[in-house]
Amino acid sequence: MLLRDHFKITKKIKNILIIQLGDIGDVVWTTPTVWASKETYPEANVSILVRRGFGSLLEADPSVHKIFEVPNTQGNLASNVGAELRLIRKLRREKFDLVLDLRSGDRGAFMAFLTGAPVRGSLYHTAVPFWRNWLFTHLLADLPVPKERILGAAEQSLCIARGFGIVGKSTIPRLWVSDRVMARACEIMAGCGMTPDASDERKWITVNPFSRWSYKEWADDKWVKVINWLWDEFQLAAAVVGSKEEAARAADLLKNCKGIVRNLAGSTTLAELAGVLRLSRLHLGVDSAAPHIAAAVGRPTITIYGPSDWRDWAPVGDQHRVVVLSMDCVPCHKKGCDGSGVSQCLEKLGMEPVKKAIRYLIERTI
Repeated sequence: MLLRDHFKITKKIKNILIIQLGDIGDVVWTTPTVWASKETYPEANVSILVRRGFGSLLEADPSVHKIFEVPNTQGNLASNVGAELRLIRKLRREKFDLVLDLRSGDRGAFMAFLTGAPVRGSLYHTAVPFWRNWLFTHLLADLPVPKERILGAAEQSLCIARGFGIVGKSTIPRLWVSDRVMARACEIMAGCGMTPDASDERKWITVNPFSRWSYKEWADDKWVKVINWLWDEFQLAAAVVGSKEEAARAADLLKNCKGIVRNLAGSTTLAELAGVLRLSRLHLGVDSAAPHIAAAVGRPTITIYGPSDWRDWAPVGDQHRVVVLSMDCVPCHKKGCDGSGVSQCLEKLGMEPVKKAIRYLIERTI
């Protein structure tokens, strides 16, 4: 194991694997690292390993050679072991020259080791089991601290890539959506009665009130008021998006909404969700996966933040807005106030800052 602040790769690189076993947002923010790898090694194939179900977001990306997905851990032991072994065989057949693991987890470290790649790189971490670091051949330590804070999460991956001589031009995530997926997204929206009219004016927005973590959510009754205000003020319909597990909550929320509202929670694949977001006028929601996807397919976003730091995660650019309550403790990075699971910075956030952000973007979009 070599531990340095940077490495110079001298051997010829033909096959690269990037391991990103984080959440959906992490995958989206990793796309600049994929492109940087391709720019640095234009003759190499760049593949990526992600969690099961996330790979469809990257299927149309011209820089991605192959997508591998780790199986989930549900089901019986025999099926889990079999799936893992099949994945390992596939990875080893690729004969990767360079593997970069972008996270600190042990699963990614094991997968990197089992590829058999001669160069396996990552960050050196102290708050992990000692053997995790020994699964790599090259580890980065003491990464330089930028003079100015860099907004967005792309830097979390790019700083590792730069340590191995990989440098790219872009730090803004982008997702490609295939014609096939866009056609399916159009079918989904047509079935809801939401399609662009002859003037291509987008008459609806997407809304995601839900997060995997309740301490990041805004109250449902406030969402109802905002959706109703959008209809009264702008005659904008709303399509609520979310996971299959959130479909029932979305249905309950929309019972109190007026105008044209549709429940799409659980009705799309991840790739189809990207297509649906791309068709909308803008996306409005809380800190979750949807704002990352929406921004990466070129749609304006408004994201409500509570205890998490928007500077690390919010989409970057003038067509994106964050709404954060000004409190001395924000951001606290805690899972609710005093262990309650409820964030007062969100409980106390009123509708006016949200309306202001919406009006700002609506006046600047089609």
